[in-house]
Amino acid sequence: MENRVTLKGKTIAITGSSRGIGKAIAHAIRQTGGNLVLGSRSNVKQLEENVLQLPVDVTDEESVKGFYEEAVKQFGTIDVLINSAGFGVFESVLDSRTEDFDRMMAVNLRGTYLTCKYFGQHMVGNGVGHIINLASIAGTTALQGCGGYSASKFGIMGLTKVLQAELRHRGVQVTSVVPGSVSSTFWDEIDPKPEMSNMIPVETIASHVLFLINQPKGAFVDEITIMPPLGIL
Repeated sequence: MENRVTLKGKTIAITGSSRGIGKAIAHAIRQTGGNLVLGSRSNVKQLEENVLQLPVDVTDEESVKGFYEEAVKQFGTIDVLINSAGFGVFESVLDSRTEDFDRMMAVNLRGTYLTCKYFGQHMVGNGVGHIINLASIAGTTALQGCGGYSASKFGIMGLTKVLQAELRHRGVQVTSVVPGSVSSTFWDEIDPKPEMSNMIPVETIASHVLFLINQPKGAFVDEITIMPPLGIL
């Protein structure tokens, strides 16, 4: 799919771009000739050809605002925002740590809110744009051991639906991408690590996101669900 897509002249900002799904999406977009603004906590400010790498902590409003302002300063217009930053700890609600719950809400939900707020204002001002929020099947389905993670992802689904209602008539498309389990570095710090052989490859998610960015005109896609061949896991 990547070889048939051209995004030359378009600028795409991605959070959580240093690993997992975000990194795969950035790689796919880079092959299309599009401009990239890559944000992650591990990045330092660096400009390559058509690629601006910036540090961003999505839980910190001033950091998000700075990320947005640097992106606009470099490329003028941001056409697409992809929210891929995420954090997860998987335990039963009764055994969970409150600090883990708070961090999941801060990274997954508050971080999405902040980036949507600043980049959304920019897109409304231009009368066009596309926000893509990486949610999860845990944001639509009750799964044991996913209390805090599900709460944050259900929140993203709700936030995205409100943004759709608020921004659709102002020219800005907002889409939820809802994958089942993805074979990515997300699981590196999870113990015990689940069986990953039947999970969705990150490259597959990236291809679907690339399609969303390059979809035919005349309709908005509100939500896509992408599942592994054998189900959630």
